Amino acid sequence: MAEQQAGSNSPNLSSEEQDQAAEHSIPQALVVHEIVREEGEAAMDRTAAALMWSALAAGLSMGFSFLVQSILESALPETSWRGLVSSFGYTIGFVIVILGRQQLFTESTLTAVLPVLTRRDLKTLFKTLRLWAIVLLFNLVGTVIFAAILQIDGVFSPEVDDSLAKVAMLPLSGSFGVTVVRGFFSGWLIALMVWLLPSARSARLLTIVLITYTVAVSKLTHVIAGSVEASYAVMIGAATIRDYFGVFLVPTFIGNMIGGISLVAIINHAAIAPEITGMPTRQD
Repeated sequence: MAEQQAGSNSPNLSSEEQDQAAEHSIPQALVVHEIVREEGEAAMDRTAAALMWSALAAGLSMGFSFLVQSILESALPETSWRGLVSSFGYTIGFVIVILGRQQLFTESTLTAVLPVLTRRDLKTLFKTLRLWAIVLLFNLVGTVIFAAILQIDGVFSPEVDDSLAKVAMLPLSGSFGVTVVRGFFSGWLIALMVWLLPSARSARLLTIVLITYTVAVSKLTHVIAGSVEASYAVMIGAATIRDYFGVFLVPTFIGNMIGGISLVAIINHAAIAPEITGMPTRQD
């Protein structure tokens, strides 16, 4: 099915005005699907070294979500609305990673799944699994490095250090089942954000901030952002390595994957699958 641009069939618009209407129209669902799919295929075709460095950079950058949120917490009075304000700090890491085009694992629960659903071959599936393995590992390595840097004495005030210790316990605060559900909603929102960005245009920054603020203010768990916090909790002795894996990492990973893949990648793909015809064969 051919996608028609806004105003392309209007008898009331000149050719120039039809072009202007097209520039301001929202992309059709199939167009968004193809933009996101091509982004996933481009990521899968990157070398292992490129993925490692980009994923490591993303893990490090996500540390600023933890740091800025904690700084805001330390500067605000003990009130019922403090969390509503400090949650804006959580958005910083995502802004850096997404606008900086760094490789974040939870984005790939959408971008790397669409090629699999479209092509339906083992080669694409293996490329997706390779991407996930590399990106997840080096995202987590970056978060641990950032948490270790925060251990240096005297860099921040005692008030900020106290706030870091408090915020660090948030991803460890729920039972296994509760954390899975929190991760489910978080994975859903982050993958949905990736789907929205091609339509956002000049509002990309606002879209990132609003979606990730919702994750923070709802106290949902994100496998990469939360890893900085949980790693910090382990390093200061407030939690154990077993807590890091059993209470935080495993249930959050499960929830993020289910939320990102099932409710966004599969459902959004299913909505436009009948329109996908004559997909071009990739030239490897």
